[in-house]
Amino acid sequence: MAGDGLTAAIYDGWLDTDLGTIYVQLHTGDPGASGTANVAATSTRVAVTMAAASAGSMAESTTPSWTGAATETITHIAAFSAASAGTFYWSAALTTAKSINSGDTLNLTTLTFALTPVAA
Repeated sequence: MAGDGLTAAIYDGWLDTDLGTIYVQLHTGDPGASGTANVAATSTRVAVTMAAASAGSMAESTTPSWTGAATETITHIAAFSAASAGTFYWSAALTTAKSINSGDTLNLTTLTFALTPVAA
């Protein structure tokens, strides 16, 4: 019988070891394979603390925020290991693009990262 994924314990261990704190950057389009394309003017990476992993998934335990540096539409985020340089982990499209103006505050209220499939 073939397995259908790794166990949640393996996924949770990887997530907790590697992704306790990530640094999120905003993008106005797809960040590309290295996370460096379409960087927003509001480009400061913000630290996000992730809660302990469970069932192969982890969610933010803090709410990161940015102050708009220009009028732009944020469509994607990219996650890194450090506030500058560091390792690019992943990127994702926002569920809904967000238009911001200079001086606006943008809060990222939901961020979840999951590894699948989890073995039954």
